[in-house]
Amino acid sequence: MTDLYQQASEAAAFLSEKTALKPRLGIILGSGLGEFADSVEDAVAVPYADIPHFPQSTVEGHQGRMVLGTVGGVPVAVMQGRVHAYEGYRMDEVTFPVRVLALLGVRQLVVTNAAGGIDTSYSPGAIVAIRDHINLTGTNAALGRNDSRFGVVPGTGLRFFDMTTAYDAGLRELAVNTAAEQGWTMQSGVYLAVLGPSYETPAEIRAFRVLGADLVGMSTVHEVIVARHMGLQVLGLSLVTNPAAGVIDAPLNHLEVMEVGVQAAKRFGALLTALVPQIAATSDAAATAKEHAA
Repeated sequence: MTDLYQQASEAAAFLSEKTALKPRLGIILGSGLGEFADSVEDAVAVPYADIPHFPQSTVEGHQGRMVLGTVGGVPVAVMQGRVHAYEGYRMDEVTFPVRVLALLGVRQLVVTNAAGGIDTSYSPGAIVAIRDHINLTGTNAALGRNDSRFGVVPGTGLRFFDMTTAYDAGLRELAVNTAAEQGWTMQSGVYLAVLGPSYETPAEIRAFRVLGADLVGMSTVHEVIVARHMGLQVLGLSLVTNPAAGVIDAPLNHLEVMEVGVQAAKRFGALLTALVPQIAATSDAAATAKEHAA
């Protein structure tokens, strides 16, 4: 049997040798959002192909590099692209990078994606904070033998674990407030994940709307499931690249996703640059409160 924990440990050890920095926060950049990684300071970029056991990105707009460095003085590990199940990867491979990030020392994760807007109030280029998700991919990344060694935070790594607060309310409030300080309004919404790679039909989108979904995409939920299994705090951000199928009378295509990502890069980058130190500060405050309580 493949020892996933051993493989993730080897990948984390390999990355830790590339820099003296100890990443505190992880960022996964979705389709068209990879430009942010270029703003990381003191950066060391490691191609996924060089990292032991690491899956390789095959989708346009996912550069396939781990960028280690700092943002606002905070040590970070930035994934410039991800892999998806529709590329032929198993779920343990799709979520392997999150396992590695956690073993590297990351305790807070910002996960981003490009999404279709089911809510008709979302316009292309809107950045939406994810408050919850619906998993319609037909599987779960936590399937299989449970390995409690992945519980990097005390009380985690459990066979059955809670997903009530999969997306941290405090981090989401930080994001909304930061957007307001920058002069724009960030809405929040429910992200629904499908397996892909085909886009959804108009009938499916109507059904998803009835279920309470505001956004639809082909990633994120399994990364979040694994992050919560390991005890990481999660902030989810969706870039609305297009109205979902049937919302407008036009076909969907990946080029549109990429183009909107380029257009939104400046706002997205400014948001993340301002957010990273604030997110890290919440971790520091929590640690101090815990010390005082002890």
